[in-house]
Amino acid sequence: MKSYFKEEFLWGGAIAANQAEGAWKKDGKGMSVADVAQFKPTVSVKDYKNQWKVTLEDIAKAKRTDDVVYYPKRRGIDFYHRYKEDLALFKELGLKTLRVSISWPRIFPNGDETEPNEKGLAFYRDVFEEMRRLDIEPLVTLSHYEMPLYLVDNYDGWVSRKVIAFFDHFARVVVDEYKDLVTYWLTFNEIDSVFRHPFTTVGVVEEKYDSKEATEEAIYQALHHQFVASALATEYIHKVSPGAQVGAMLTKRMTYPETCNPQDVKLALAENRENHFYSDVQVFGEYPQHILNEWREKGYQIHFEDGDETVLKEHTVDYLSFSYYMSMVASVNADQRDKVGGNITAGVKNPYLETSEWDWQIDPTGLYISLIDLYDRYRIPLFIVENGIGAQDVLTADKTVVDDYRIAYFREHFKAMNEAVKDGVDLMGYTSWGVIDIVSASTSQMSKRYGFIYVDANDYGEGSFDRYKKKSFDWYREVIETNGKSLFE
Repeated sequence: MKSYFKEEFLWGGAIAANQAEGAWKKDGKGMSVADVAQFKPTVSVKDYKNQWKVTLEDIAKAKRTDDVVYYPKRRGIDFYHRYKEDLALFKELGLKTLRVSISWPRIFPNGDETEPNEKGLAFYRDVFEEMRRLDIEPLVTLSHYEMPLYLVDNYDGWVSRKVIAFFDHFARVVVDEYKDLVTYWLTFNEIDSVFRHPFTTVGVVEEKYDSKEATEEAIYQALHHQFVASALATEYIHKVSPGAQVGAMLTKRMTYPETCNPQDVKLALAENRENHFYSDVQVFGEYPQHILNEWREKGYQIHFEDGDETVLKEHTVDYLSFSYYMSMVASVNADQRDKVGGNITAGVKNPYLETSEWDWQIDPTGLYISLIDLYDRYRIPLFIVENGIGAQDVLTADKTVVDDYRIAYFREHFKAMNEAVKDGVDLMGYTSWGVIDIVSASTSQMSKRYGFIYVDANDYGEGSFDRYKKKSFDWYREVIETNGKSLFE
């Protein structure tokens, strides 16, 4: 097979502010939900529920301490001070684009202020200007698990309608500030993650509610507010920056039936339909009927204000971006099957797939299927903005990492992408997660490494934090230089 990637294909990498920047109190930044996330060495990495879980006592404890050892996202990899060094490495790697996020509390420390923090605005302007100087296209996420903690404490997070206005003000300020530098925007990272980790995604602390149903109703209300906020941000970006493009961002959870038993097929259909719900709203501009029926059956009262449905319908996204890490299996006999985990969800183990050190199943064909599935459904451009493999890399005596396993992983996923493009998918680009080692989202570890660049720091923040190129660095550079042709030579 030959390379079918378009000439302007955006090969790149991705990081998030809360996992990379550090400097958690620097230059006026307020606390975010990420500053509450703990490294939990006594909790299994396969126990994704307890890795993500945050209680009221956890919040109170976090606010009482300045610790950065067991709160690793407070230190990140010090991208805040080392971004020029890192961007120079990304340029050497050949990146066409870099996905980053803007930390909301770095711009508005509490989230509800009228005037922005000018030092926060200046930092991101410096980053974007440096990216432009290096011919690296910024791909900017407005909200990537970084809402101000103050809004959780004082407004119950996104459950409060007031938070829409606060976010809208934040979005307008940063879009006005950077519209000369940013063409590609994303609104909310993995907006579908609300039920997997509601505190991190929408600021919902589950113990505040007296039943599972009350919690679920609150999460749906918070989600509706994010949908409206996303549409309002899309409207504003299109208004003030006509050449800009705005995308939604979904966790693509491709679920297979275990067998051809119609009941297995039905279960898988339900899982995939639920996954599509979130992108349906942002692409089609309306709620699918099955969700409205579910609310009615459960007696949920999700409050819509006049104009919400119009805003959703009139301000849909230009493209759909998504993360893809693993596929899942649905089975009516799930309680009798081996399980796999990960920070996405737990499910039945697929015996046809390999499994990573963190219990994620490796399925490049699932990426091909996902691309076909999403493109046939939506008929708008797609953008893979997260994909990669976490592994325990070993730094050698000559300061590199021989990560042939990572090269093998990417090679097969890139070939799957190429096949999907050949079969008609309009694929804009690809940003690997994370292009440089960063603090892991779910487990807050450094030892779960994704990057093409090694950062010399361990799970407790010990190390020089110096950067070293892995073997995969040169391999990915060649893929980018040849626009995928090297995959087939």
